Amino acid sequence: MKLQLDLHIHSTYSPDSFNTIDTIHNRLTEQGFNGFALADHDTIKGHTEALEKAGELTLIPALEVSAKGVHILAFDPTDIVPMYLSMAETVETIHDQGATAILAHPYGLPKSWVRINEVREAGFDAIEVANSAQIPYDYICGKNRELAEELGLPMTGGSDSHIPETIGRSFTVVDADSPSKDDVIKAIRLGRTSVDGTYTHITEWLSKNFRKKRRVLGV
Repeated sequence: MKLQLDLHIHSTYSPDSFNTIDTIHNRLTEQGFNGFALADHDTIKGHTEALEKAGELTLIPALEVSAKGVHILAFDPTDIVPMYLSMAETVETIHDQGATAILAHPYGLPKSWVRINEVREAGFDAIEVANSAQIPYDYICGKNRELAEELGLPMTGGSDSHIPETIGRSFTVVDADSPSKDDVIKAIRLGRTSVDGTYTHITEWLSKNFRKKRRVLGV
């Protein structure tokens, strides 16, 4: 069965996100999505609430790890992963938990710009190819796709949303045996995926930064 999933969303459990769990659920349901990965920055505190409110949506508990020079998505981790380890050390730690390691926005300046040999040696399970926060979107998606194809790794896509307007903007279609979390992750690891979507508009970038500034100022 083919499932449409946003495999990279941030909630208010990330300090720079404005998406409540309820908002994520409502926005995805309105758009006809089948599920999502909740991948907050260096925390898994939102997983309990997200699981309680998932309803008919498939929830992939996830984590976006801040490694040295890159961000790495861990799908179905059992615990947080220490920050600022090397790329290879981070992947190893994720695998030690039985979780799946996906390289997030490989060529997403200013966040990261990877070297292929380092990625190859790290042993990733998949590459995030479509990410709505990447600019210029088509060019960076092309670079990400070339990396995935060169390494023979599965591809994923997600919005990297921090504000409600961009939830679902980029996504993955997963051909899974069932909508269960385990079957979805298995299908991703087998490469039974395709990606699609578009970019975050400049007005949405400005909106996010304006809201962040207001939060910092307490207004």
